[in-house]
Amino acid sequence: MTTLSTTAAQPPSPLRAFWSAFSENRGAVAGLAVLVFITLLALLADWVAPYSPNEQFRDAVRAVPAWVEGGSSRFWLGTDSLGRDMLSRLIHGARVSLFIGTAVMGVSFVVGVLLGLACVAFPGRWGQAIDVAITRVMDLIMAVPGLVLAILVVAVLGPSLTNTIVAVTIVCLPRYVRLLRASAQAELAKDYVTAAQVAGVQRLRLMFRTVLPNCLAPLIVQAALGVSDAILEAAALGFLGLGAQPPTAEWGTMLADAREFIRSEPWLVTLPGLAILITVVAINLAGDGLRDALDPKMRRS
Repeated sequence: MTTLSTTAAQPPSPLRAFWSAFSENRGAVAGLAVLVFITLLALLADWVAPYSPNEQFRDAVRAVPAWVEGGSSRFWLGTDSLGRDMLSRLIHGARVSLFIGTAVMGVSFVVGVLLGLACVAFPGRWGQAIDVAITRVMDLIMAVPGLVLAILVVAVLGPSLTNTIVAVTIVCLPRYVRLLRASAQAELAKDYVTAAQVAGVQRLRLMFRTVLPNCLAPLIVQAALGVSDAILEAAALGFLGLGAQPPTAEWGTMLADAREFIRSEPWLVTLPGLAILITVVAINLAGDGLRDALDPKMRRS
């Protein structure tokens, strides 16, 4: 009896507790399922897509989707103005858009953590000077509308996929720096940090091994939601002709190529727009569930 009661009283593993809290939000579970499906399509695009994204079919230029009268199962979602299969381009476009989102999130996260910790890591006048310099630069970046700043950076560097990632990273960076700076300042005022300082823990070890792990929860949520923001920014740049350049299959670029056919062949604009919408909504729903699972105060009773 004692063994059974002890076993029953054991708390669930952290992973199981996290999934239990995450799964309480049905919208988050649905968003995660859609996101996993889109990610698998992107990873397996070379095998899943029926054609190459740049293969042109001159005998089927602007072919209608299969469900429209006159459509054919040869091209389930029709073709664009150059006779390229829309389904194949949408699948390969998922790879490009998700790559941009994850690349921007990864670089912004790492650089934001380093700069945010630098704001509070060094005591004395030099530390204050570093804090002021970094925060003022972040304030300057945030003072400019995100899309305008991204356009300015791409205009200086030149339009390309790599420069799109650089521009969107600059736009997204301040939110990570400011969030970590505020979280680290709150953690530095707590007793366990004071005890570590009294014990003689070195400053860098204190910041990276003691303070940073307790600041990661809001950063992880911000990183998850930041992927959708990066996808939207990249799509906007692609629509303006400043992002990924043709013939790259990127959703924003596909929108730009199809805008002149919005009245005659509306599916050419609707399909890439729906792809962006579904992906962004799925990421945001999953991010909301991640926030609820990582923050006990947000969990449903």
